[in-house]
Amino acid sequence: MPELPEVETVCRGLAPTLVDARIDDVIVREPRLRWPVAADFAERLRGRRIERVERRSKYLLLRLAGSDSLTLLAHLGMTGSFVARPIAAGDNVPLRLHDHVDFRLDTNAGHYLLRYNDPRRFGSMHVFTGADSDQPLLAHLGPEPLTDALTGTYLFEQTRRRPGPIKQALMDNTLVVGVGNIYANESLFRAGIHPNRAANRVSLARYERLVQEVKAVLAEAIEAGGSTLRDFVNASGEPGYFQLDYFVYGRDGQACKQCGGLLKLMRHGGRATVYCPNCQR
Repeated sequence: MPELPEVETVCRGLAPTLVDARIDDVIVREPRLRWPVAADFAERLRGRRIERVERRSKYLLLRLAGSDSLTLLAHLGMTGSFVARPIAAGDNVPLRLHDHVDFRLDTNAGHYLLRYNDPRRFGSMHVFTGADSDQPLLAHLGPEPLTDALTGTYLFEQTRRRPGPIKQALMDNTLVVGVGNIYANESLFRAGIHPNRAANRVSLARYERLVQEVKAVLAEAIEAGGSTLRDFVNASGEPGYFQLDYFVYGRDGQACKQCGGLLKLMRHGGRATVYCPNCQR
């Protein structure tokens, strides 16, 4: 599933084309995504101008001009992708399998097609008005990890009653958003914290180090264009490359790059966790 760096990569890739673009038309070929696309979805978007392209957790948010504060919210699910390409007005772009939604745009650089493809249909699209806090999918999200809201003190205080593994706490979107499985593995390794350590037994000093590593790992992944997960491509159809820098994720049974010891595998909530028993305590 695309995680925060992948979604941020898509967000940054789409923004130059989408900001100030007018949505001339919306075509929904397959409304049966994770939740059904609303019957009035296309009608509410046609003719609207996109003011901003933002990310919240793993959601893309297209903020539309107008007094009603309309927002298009999209989630890529496990295999979803948005690709924007220039077209001539009226062009019919050949369809691929699983091309479910088209947005025809009039932009400052000419006409563009923004196409959503999703083989497994676990993504979703919604239109809502008002504040993000009124949108059920956004209302209970924790702070963004790349902002000043995430600090070692915050994590320390919020985990005093969490006896479960730190790995699971780090992936709880109500505690902090966007630190998915890959980047939780990498951050815990860099911070030297065993993924099974109880969250309420991690000291303030170690949480401060962990926050530093979370921010560094995510920033590096964004710079590399995210990780090439099974079906991930950015807004131009290109893969990411952060997987070339993994210390632990997907490397169980291999030598630790830091100490040379054997990396081991365990599972948390059905998700693979790879760690070094020598470097992580």
